[in-house]
Amino acid sequence: MASFADCKQGHKRAPGPLARLPRLLLRAPILFYRYTLSSFMGRQCRYLPTCSDYADQAISRHGAWAGGWMAGARICRCHPWGGHGFDPVPDTTPAEARWNRPWRYGDWRGPRDTG
Repeated sequence: MASFADCKQGHKRAPGPLARLPRLLLRAPILFYRYTLSSFMGRQCRYLPTCSDYADQAISRHGAWAGGWMAGARICRCHPWGGHGFDPVPDTTPAEARWNRPWRYGDWRGPRDTG
């Protein structure tokens, strides 16, 4: 068990199995799609990483709530008239995002050109 000094220094404990359950439940349909339906629909994703890989990474990294909204925003951007290119999962959640304003977790406009 972590001591008070460890917690004070910023060490976080890994979430327990019950806390990971929502993540696993959301990742199951993603994996099902990736290994079954994706092969029938073709591999023509406009973004890198693919939408299913993005959703899997976002939910794994940021949890079911924030990662689910990030994945939803990405899927909504993925259409013939949408953007394209390299669009990685952010390392941190946006500063303006809150649990009661979940739409702020997602990037609804697409990756910005940095160059």
